[in-house]
Order: sequence, then structure tokens, then C-alpha cells
Amino acid sequence: MTMPRFRRASIIVAFAAAILLPFGLEDFSVFQLTQVLYLSIAVLGLNLLTGFTGQFSLGHSAFMAIGAYTAGIMMDQWEVAYYWTIVPAGVVCFVAGFLFGLPALRLEGLYLALATFALAVAAPQLLKYEHFEKYTGGVQGLDLFKPDSPVAFLSNDQWWYFFSLFFGVLLIIAAWNLVRGRTGRAMIAIRDNPIAASTMGINTSVYKATTFGVSGIYCGVAGALSAIVVEFIAPESFTFIHAILLLIAMVIGGLASIPAAIIGGAFILYVPNFSEAVVDSFFGGDPSSKALVWISFGVIMIVVVYAMPTGIAGFIKRNLRRIAR
Repeated sequence: MTMPRFRRASIIVAFAAAILLPFGLEDFSVFQLTQVLYLSIAVLGLNLLTGFTGQFSLGHSAFMAIGAYTAGIMMDQWEVAYYWTIVPAGVVCFVAGFLFGLPALRLEGLYLALATFALAVAAPQLLKYEHFEKYTGGVQGLDLFKPDSPVAFLSNDQWWYFFSLFFGVLLIIAAWNLVRGRTGRAMIAIRDNPIAASTMGINTSVYKATTFGVSGIYCGVAGALSAIVVEFIAPESFTFIHAILLLIAMVIGGLASIPAAIIGGAFILYVPNFSEAVVDSFFGGDPSSKALVWISFGVIMIVVVYAMPTGIAGFIKRNLRRIAR
């Protein structure tokens, strides 16, 4: 089987598995899969910015917060139906990302990382600000209500899984078309050699700012889905640690790879839980051993990076090519 046919077959199998999997799992496991979906959307948005365009960001948790609070405020205070909040959250985050990308055009590398780091640190504090408390709920956050599944044969968790899957598939297709077209070639040229890209007539300023905005759309939609699914948002849900986890997911999954976003989202959700289970099995749930959870998570991360320097997706792709040959 040639590689293109193998790839098409893999996509069909993966899509069929995504459709059928919720029917064979318990509700909590389906809820975890839903979390993987919206985390994957956020990781994909970061990968478009960093993996394909070469702009390093440590602040995408802030865009998730903007998207979550946009959806939360619309649902809680304006009584807008949850399904009408996804697009506005994405639009608001596109504007925020584009406007942030404009002044960041003069920054590269570590300097851009520091600017986005400031954004990630400032966002939770702004959400707690007393003058915004009327809208954001301050430290207490917002409790949201969502109706039951409108489809009789689907449980609530299954419905939210398919609701998130719809937007996940839509955004994956959009990203696929984006990176394979003229815009994607321009993004990769800017990543590889900005001076050469500018010489060839590519408007690097416009592409960089627009990519920040598009990346913001993905994180905004992910944030809105997280608010709807979890039914609660608070400033502490979008701290700098959350931004670091998105960065870890992108690197572990694989840079400049769309399927890698799903792998990265699953990694940052399941591996800490696995580490906690391992530590509890050795120490019997001793509270003093909780710090070891992150130590074991770090060890697993080091092993994965050392064994798979191109990420898990790169490792799988390389071996699939060998099989196809």
C-alpha cells in the first residue's frame, strides 16, 4: 500500500474509532475524551503559531481564558444558548490575538516568549480585578448551567463529546487546508528564513499578526468548549502552568504536525493521572508523596523527548513510512 492510500485509510479508521468509542466507555471516560478534544484544539492553535510560523508563545492560556469567559458571560448573564457562544468566543480571540500580534512583530525568540509570558501571568489577575468582578465573578468564577442532551439515545457526556468532536474535526480540516495552501507555504517560509521570505515578497508582518489571530481562534474555541463542558470557569483554571502544559503537549506530540495535537492533548491529560496512580500504588495515597507525581511526569517527559526527538507523531510517521515501503 502506498503512503497516500495508507494515510487515507488511517484517517478513515481514526474517524470511525472517534465515532464509535464513546458507546463502549463509561461516562467519566467519555468526559475525559471530551477534555482531550478541546485541549487538542488549543494545542493545534499553538502549533500553527510556533510549529508552522516559528513564533514562540508562552501565553496561550490567556486566549483560552478569553474564550472561556466570553462564552461564560454570554451564557450566565445574557442567557445565550451555549451553541451560539462558540463563534463569538473565536472571533473575540481572533481580534485579541491579532492586536497582540501587532506590537509583538518587533520581537523574536526569547523576547517574544517573555512578552507572551507577561500575558499569561496578567490574565488571571485581570479576571480577579474588582471592577471586572461583576462580569467575571472574581476569584469565585462563574457557575454555568447547560441543558441535558437533546438526542434521546445519547447520554449527556456522549452529547458533549460529539458536540466538541464536531468543532474539533471542523478546525482540523481548516488547519489542514491552511497549511497546505499558499498561506501555509508563506508561514513555513517565515519560520525557516524570515529575511528570505520577505525578499520573495511575503508580507511577514501581516502573516505573523494574522497567524496570532488564527491561533487565538483555536484557543478561544477550546476555552469556550471547556467552560461549557465543565460548567465552571475561574481565573485559576488558566494560569501560567496551563500555558506550559500546552507547550509541553505541542513538543511531545510533534512540531508542525496536525495529528500531533491530539497526541499532545491526550498526553497532558492522561500521563499526570497515570503518574498519580503509580505514586499512590507505591505510597498508599500519602499526601506528602503528591510532589512525586510531577517528578514522575517529568521523568516520563524526558524519556519521551530523548527517545522521540521529533515527537510522538514524528516517531509514528517515520515507522509508518517504513511499513508502507
